Amino acid sequence: MAPDPSFVGTPPDARPDVRRQGAPDAPLSTIPALLAAPDPALSFEFFPPKDDAGEATLWDAVRRLERVRPAFVSVTYGAGGTTRDRTVTATERIAAQTTLTAMAHLTCVGAPVAALRHVIGRYAAAGISNVLAIRGDPAGGLGTPWQRHPEGLDHAEDLVRLVKSLGRFTVGVAAFPDKHPESPSLDHDAEVLVRKEAAGAEFAITQFVFDVDAFLRLRDRVAARGARLPIVPSIMPVTSYPQLTRMAQLSGQPLPTALTDRLDAVADDPAAVRVVGVQIATELTARLLREGAPGVHFITMNRSPATQEVVDALALPRR
Repeated sequence: MAPDPSFVGTPPDARPDVRRQGAPDAPLSTIPALLAAPDPALSFEFFPPKDDAGEATLWDAVRRLERVRPAFVSVTYGAGGTTRDRTVTATERIAAQTTLTAMAHLTCVGAPVAALRHVIGRYAAAGISNVLAIRGDPAGGLGTPWQRHPEGLDHAEDLVRLVKSLGRFTVGVAAFPDKHPESPSLDHDAEVLVRKEAAGAEFAITQFVFDVDAFLRLRDRVAARGARLPIVPSIMPVTSYPQLTRMAQLSGQPLPTALTDRLDAVADDPAAVRVVGVQIATELTARLLREGAPGVHFITMNRSPATQEVVDALALPRR
């Protein structure tokens, strides 16, 4: 699909309304509206394929989970923003070839503003109106200093403002229940989220949640500061023991011992690790929804069975 960012730079009242996705008479499908529906909004995150085999795995997972009728789906960027083109292409294809509402990912990593405007134009041309705008991890990897592109942006709130200035997009941001690795405090994380809302963000999706109380504390801190944006927790079913180390690295915090003790007990049995991992994900999801989370965002790793098992065990209403 050829990029068509022709609306970029035009006055706001002359820009297209790109919120409508799918058939011309389809209802508006902004994520805040989907989150406000009576039934919980389940959503799924995929990652872009690296080769033909990965492409087949991705589309098998997309088609299988399409039957669950999620509120929306997304395709993430690789580490350091390395998969931007594949991410955009996969998201465009989901919007064009499935019944799913696609949420676009966009990060500041390694990108000048001109490149960001180009990507936003591609999303607009594909009819994709929901965008998750995040700063992203440092290009050098976790633990390395963040470096802004000389012609780029330094903070997620700057990216939110850019996206909102270029069309009628609905913009979401990231949230961190267990404290962002670069943050001095949980209160600071809440204040940053409030600033993102002031910049134009309308919803937030968290890093994966393994401690429901941490999610609730973040939600309460943000609400106490007057913010109203819905915060959606992410859940990642553990399907292999080595995932635990990677998850701890990504969160920047030790995982709860209530979780690791259960998985340590079956560490030598891969099948048992998967069973326990799905049980934990199911329990976490059930409690999050009982506590009033507007939905749950499942990080699928392009593997549909574990996520499907969690959804089936909860027996939630289908949209």
